[in-house]
Amino acid sequence: MSILKRLQGGDNNQNTQPTGTQNQGVQARRIVAPPTSPAQNTYQDLKNRVQNKLLASLDPNADVTRVAEVRRTIQEMFEQILNEENIVLSRPERARLFEQIAAEILGFGPLEPLLQDDTITEIMVNGARNIYVERRGKITRVPISFESNEHVMRIIDRIVAPLGRRIDESSPYVDARLPDGSRVNAVIPPISLVGPVITIRKFSRNPITVEQLISFGSLTPEAVEFLKACVEARLNVVISGGTGSGKTTLLNVLSGFIPADERILTVENAAELQLRQEHVVTLESRPANIEGRGEVTIRDLVVNALRMRPDRIVVGEIRDAAAIDMLQAMNTGHDGSMTTAHSNSPRDTLARLETMTLMAGMDLPVRAIREQISSAVDLIVHQERMRDGTRKVTHITEVTGMEGEIITLTDLFVFEQVGYENGKVIGRLRPTGLRPRFMEKIETSGISLPPSIFGVGDRRR
Repeated sequence: MSILKRLQGGDNNQNTQPTGTQNQGVQARRIVAPPTSPAQNTYQDLKNRVQNKLLASLDPNADVTRVAEVRRTIQEMFEQILNEENIVLSRPERARLFEQIAAEILGFGPLEPLLQDDTITEIMVNGARNIYVERRGKITRVPISFESNEHVMRIIDRIVAPLGRRIDESSPYVDARLPDGSRVNAVIPPISLVGPVITIRKFSRNPITVEQLISFGSLTPEAVEFLKACVEARLNVVISGGTGSGKTTLLNVLSGFIPADERILTVENAAELQLRQEHVVTLESRPANIEGRGEVTIRDLVVNALRMRPDRIVVGEIRDAAAIDMLQAMNTGHDGSMTTAHSNSPRDTLARLETMTLMAGMDLPVRAIREQISSAVDLIVHQERMRDGTRKVTHITEVTGMEGEIITLTDLFVFEQVGYENGKVIGRLRPTGLRPRFMEKIETSGISLPPSIFGVGDRRR
């Protein structure tokens, strides 16, 4: 991609509609918000002057994907411009100025240092002046700001345009992803009254491992061994929880237990799963273009996935009528499928699946839907974000069948909180002592689980 296209927001295809800032090119860089102090005014003027002169000297067709090479070129030209204009800066000031200019050309502007900080898990931009981050489950404000709302818009355009997506007044919100897979949501005026809003859910450069989940206290070794057996035995699993509870991270970990010789199809709104297996096909939904055409929904992709000879179907999240197609897939020979759903408890997960199935518009009796759910779903793994910011699996629940009109559930593991000390939740995920009814299926797969996993003969209880 050339530098000019990079500054304009990326390569626009036929499905995108340029926004008001997208076609301003390099000139858009000259927009500056009213300064808040004389010192800031002087620094901003210097930054803009050096940045504009640097952009005028750079080859507009240079390929910014070759980051190291372009960065060296920018560094040389930056030093030359400072010398030519006799600009005297201390070493920290010079380094700071260069990093800000390089971030504008090669990265995502003021967001770049936050994206590089591995301790940050979420970035929230509420207009140009208010930026918050989440570290270890706690939200704090950071002393970083954009020049103006137009500056925020340019960064949004740069994120969404290479993905073939658009954001403007007719479509004022969008889901996207960064090159590293981090999830991005953007909302702009007139929907947002505080200016452009960006929410970035960062993902670890290295996917979270099972060992890390155990060390974090999210799971116990016994629960991990049980879940591994369930995945290998091709049980259908739904991971549930609230927003930010860690559903996708857990789905990614459980997907790692799928044998390497199986064909896996992933279906997502924004591709973010990081499966390590070799035979993985990733499908991503697509919004409609400016003419209202070309939309490809999760439901479309699930239906199409059935024709692609999958051994496993992994859906990033079920949130609408795609639920009925996912249930059909689970009930028609695609055992071992996995997905996530928003809910407050395992019982609420069933109600959510029922509601989403009704969204398909089919005139199905409620009992028929519940029978589909009870026969399709084997296990619900519910995760919560605790009040201390940690994420923990609170229920591992078996779907055992129907009793009359009600789907019956059996808790196999439940998180027991025993206290709250020094701002930390104290507790452990413990087995209930009950064995699942699908143990025969696990044993038929050649997997043997010791009784102690389910709390039988466990002296700690």
